[in-house]
Amino acid sequence: MKYETAKIKDNTEIQNIIISQIKDFINLKNLELGDKLPSQRVLSEKFNVSRRHVGEAIEKLEFYGVLKSVPQSGTFVENIGITALNGIIEDIIALDKQDFKSLVETRLMLETKTACLATIRRTEEDLENIETALNNYKVKVLNREDALEEDLLFHLAIAKASGNSTINALMLQITPKIISVLEDTRVCGADERLKELQNHEAIYHAIKIQDTELAVKVMKVHFEMLIAFCDNFEK
Repeated sequence: MKYETAKIKDNTEIQNIIISQIKDFINLKNLELGDKLPSQRVLSEKFNVSRRHVGEAIEKLEFYGVLKSVPQSGTFVENIGITALNGIIEDIIALDKQDFKSLVETRLMLETKTACLATIRRTEEDLENIETALNNYKVKVLNREDALEEDLLFHLAIAKASGNSTINALMLQITPKIISVLEDTRVCGADERLKELQNHEAIYHAIKIQDTELAVKVMKVHFEMLIAFCDNFEK
């Protein structure tokens, strides 16, 4: 069955369709450990989608341990068994359909952990990167410009400083979805923007002086506004 990508609004939906088609292909061909998938070009033609979307779907399946790409060789099925493979893929698709508040609650758990770890593990280079992201965010806020992207980069700099690649990858998975919802629905007043800037500065300060308790505390305070927004958000 072919899909017209122009009729599909959300990139995640496109990925989920491709992931489901890859699952069906693996089942149809009875592929097992080490079996090779067709090239991204062939899959894009077969599914009638762009190679970019196929690549993104494969990257997601790699992240969850379903596939493995080998440079110059191709993409192969991992050793998890067909039953487990089908279950994991269904879980991946279901994960992308979670409600907005669940995503925010998950992000808060990740953010408090990254803040804690960053205070312990951060290097001077990490601290400089966090400070640079903070300053970029500050410029946008003080100029009353949209700063959602700078906000994201600030938090990702902290996640990187945590030294935990899995948490960092999870942040990359869920945060863009949150950002896209906020871009469409949230309106912040000047006072709220300044308050969020102060929270960012407090988080940076806690990481700088390596105070784990303070870092977790101010991170939770920072997310109070977003949690309150969730309570009023109509899905």
